[in-house]
Amino acid sequence: MADLLIEIFSEEIPARMQVRAAEDLKKLVTDGLIKAGLTYGDARAFSTPRRLTLALGDVPARSPDIREERKGPKVGAPEKALEGFLRGAGVARDDLVERETPKGAVWFALIEKQGRTAPDIIGEVLEGAIRNFPWPKSMRWGSGSLRWVRPIHSVLCVLTDETGASTVPLDVDAIIAGDSTEGHRFMGAGRFSVTSFDDYDAKLRANYVILDPKTRVDMIQGTAENLAFAAGLELVEDQGLLAEVAGLVEWPVPLMGDIATDFAALPWEVLKSSMREHQKFFSLKNPKTGQIEKFITVANRETRDNGAAILAGNQKVLFARLSDAKFFWENDLRVPLENMAAKLANVTFHNKLGSQADRIERIITLAGDIAPQVGADAALAKQAASIAKADLSSEMVGEFADLQGLMGRYYAHAAGLPAEVAAACQEHYAPLGPSDTVPTAPVSMAVSLADKLDLLTGFWSIGEKPTGSKDPFALRRAALGVIRIILTNDLRLNLDRFIDSQLLSHEIAQSGQNAGEDEKRALGEILSEIAEHGVFGAAYHTVMERFGDKGPETGEGSLLGKINAKMPDTSRDLLGFFHDRLKVHLKADGVRHDVIDACLNMPANDDLALLVNRAQALTVFLATDDGENLLQGYRRAANILTQAEKADGVEYSYGADVKFAETDEERALFAALDTAENVIATAMKTEDFSGAMTAMAALRTPIDVFFEAVQINTDNQIVRRNRLNLLAQIRKICLSVADFDQIEG
Repeated sequence: MADLLIEIFSEEIPARMQVRAAEDLKKLVTDGLIKAGLTYGDARAFSTPRRLTLALGDVPARSPDIREERKGPKVGAPEKALEGFLRGAGVARDDLVERETPKGAVWFALIEKQGRTAPDIIGEVLEGAIRNFPWPKSMRWGSGSLRWVRPIHSVLCVLTDETGASTVPLDVDAIIAGDSTEGHRFMGAGRFSVTSFDDYDAKLRANYVILDPKTRVDMIQGTAENLAFAAGLELVEDQGLLAEVAGLVEWPVPLMGDIATDFAALPWEVLKSSMREHQKFFSLKNPKTGQIEKFITVANRETRDNGAAILAGNQKVLFARLSDAKFFWENDLRVPLENMAAKLANVTFHNKLGSQADRIERIITLAGDIAPQVGADAALAKQAASIAKADLSSEMVGEFADLQGLMGRYYAHAAGLPAEVAAACQEHYAPLGPSDTVPTAPVSMAVSLADKLDLLTGFWSIGEKPTGSKDPFALRRAALGVIRIILTNDLRLNLDRFIDSQLLSHEIAQSGQNAGEDEKRALGEILSEIAEHGVFGAAYHTVMERFGDKGPETGEGSLLGKINAKMPDTSRDLLGFFHDRLKVHLKADGVRHDVIDACLNMPANDDLALLVNRAQALTVFLATDDGENLLQGYRRAANILTQAEKADGVEYSYGADVKFAETDEERALFAALDTAENVIATAMKTEDFSGAMTAMAALRTPIDVFFEAVQINTDNQIVRRNRLNLLAQIRKICLSVADFDQIEG
């Protein structure tokens, strides 16, 4: 067995591509070796700004010989079929053997392939990997045809076994594999040869290269934290920047610099964003004041002056960058938020959905409607919605897009607006991901829900729904954000109502511009009805009846007719999208999809908090013996009923009468069902799902005893029908809690 070491040494690889590239090299080479019949024990991939490295252990000296017998066509088959088989098997006609099988005489080919030496296979596989490497972007250099992310300087490919190290023969566009590499660009001692991975790793370190990116990350973080601690400061955590900087240096040397007092008035987030985006600096915050006072830059070399010249140059550039940020900050503070918001009339949100200002007007109305449902002041919610996106036109957000919302909060505070309004400017974007915090302040909740519901209904109204993995407008994230806000804050919202009213708002904006006065009046009244009741079809017909014979045209071809035909389907489809996202969200909490389906088929399935409470209670119930056995009893009753109704051509749902009961078990079940039905009805009315499940659990024993003691299909037809109606009562009571037909075994 031998160990294999591969290194592709090039000009600097972009930091964002390095980790993926190392894994791609590992996959391409190992998959290629396995396909060629050459196994390996373990595989490790590494990357630095100038190299991709792969180390494999326990590589055999050659691939095994292969002896394969392949079945061909029948003897006497057409000549073309036989020729095709010979080509596919790679054998001659003389190599075929005729054998008898249960289906007659058949040709068989005996295929023997000799194993190949490891160097031959490795050279072939590595060349293919280099030539077909999946870089996001690549380039050609010189006169060759080879493409790589940056020009390749050398390829190292060494096999090491008990007899020593040998170079694998490889020539890729005149780049010939060898056993040597280089260390650090500035501090290294030039090229050096290696004999194994351990020798390679040690010599790289001696030449100021840390091969493992995880080790570089730990070095940067550890040194930065020590420098911060010594200065009485804290390192502002930024794992993304940490990984990026580790991909920019081969020998990390963290240095601490000062920030001029000229910028003390800037929000600390502005300092952090500016230093991160332009200089790749880490921020050091004073824990007492919350202000960023110093920074950490990571040099790629050691210097005689301990980095003094590097810091001086960085601080000079930083001063210029922060001067720009200070200019933006001071200019933005001079502009009222209302004026900033007014500029958004010239910013297109979507060519079918109007400008950002049009969108803000819809959000204002919707936020006002939602506010009372979440305990927010409607006037404050509308005020917050009117300026929540104003900072999109600010100079600061124009330069640092990641500060949107946050700058709105600062500008609102500076303008003396209520704290709830200022907070909503930032929090209405949340949550941005599964780990992001959820707004809990009432005004922020109202604006955030309005923002996300308008986004979803808008794109649903124009048919721009997510397809497959494509979701360019982040609609899945918006739906999950609505779900998390509702569930985290235990909000009781009937989504149908807000979905319908907002869908109609979009339809009015898109189709109602050229409508007549009567149609506009009808549209306005329908919108008002839906805002109140949220039932699209019913609201439409109510308004049409009110118009009577004097109303506008309402046929299928009219504007109103088209809206009524289109909107209910769109509304149901969007609500279904919420339900799909809810299933994904609840899966992490151990709630099965079939349990959710059982609850989705119940009334008020647009009240997500109610839906989840029901699903969680049902989950707990089904995990008990009583729940499992009652489910089996329900299925038995439902199956017997289905078969009887199909055979008899009638529906057994007219109520059983205890006077026709012949056994004590029947009478006991009658009594148990009557008691449970009353308790369950009361519990469901008060949304006491746990109490309803407890009452259902009490039915387990009488149902089990009934089925053991009583024959349903007795010869007495009156008794038989009575017992079938009794089963219908079991079905009715169970279905009043959840759709048990949806629950899997």
